[in-house]
Amino acid sequence: MYNTDIPTRAELPTSRQLLRSTAMAIVAAAAILVTIVLPAEYAIDPTGIGRVLNLTEMGEIKSQLADEAERDRAASQKGETPTPADADQESSLLGRVFAELVIGSAAAQTAGRADEILVTLKPGEGAEVKLAMTIGAKAAYSWTANGATVNFDMHGDGGGKTISYEKGRAVAKSEGVLEAAFDGNHGWFWRNRTDADVTVTLKTEGAYADIKRMM
Repeated sequence: MYNTDIPTRAELPTSRQLLRSTAMAIVAAAAILVTIVLPAEYAIDPTGIGRVLNLTEMGEIKSQLADEAERDRAASQKGETPTPADADQESSLLGRVFAELVIGSAAAQTAGRADEILVTLKPGEGAEVKLAMTIGAKAAYSWTANGATVNFDMHGDGGGKTISYEKGRAVAKSEGVLEAAFDGNHGWFWRNRTDADVTVTLKTEGAYADIKRMM
């Protein structure tokens, strides 16, 4: 049996080479942290590169949703009744429980089903609409803020799983095909960040068992 030869001392990297490689790795990691991670995750953009790459906006949306969720949790712990502007979040706990118990186990899908739903949001208010779908099911959708704009998050949950399909800030309308990544409830959360009422009109058509406003 042949064993690999042990390298000689001359073939091993020197301490200086190791230090240089380590320093280069640290500099590269720091650059990635400052230009990509901080803008995309925390909306911190000291170089301005994140804004150019549209990463800062992504971080602002994530931070906003995280703050709203934290305020909701804090209000719940104090036993307060959250106001719409403070309590609505990406997907409320009550909405998730309701979805799991009522429509989360729905397996029958009706291909060709079509629905239209209108949701009016006061300034600062959020709302969520979900479709009960099985894995791989598809539903064509289109929604419009009727001349205004809203922040939105298209996502799904069920069976202990969650997924975010798409997010946007100050968007007037959107359309496409929603394909369920797993059995559960998939749909949209909108929040009105304007100073006037906004009505969102959602149209859906495809393979889903039910459509519900969760909050």
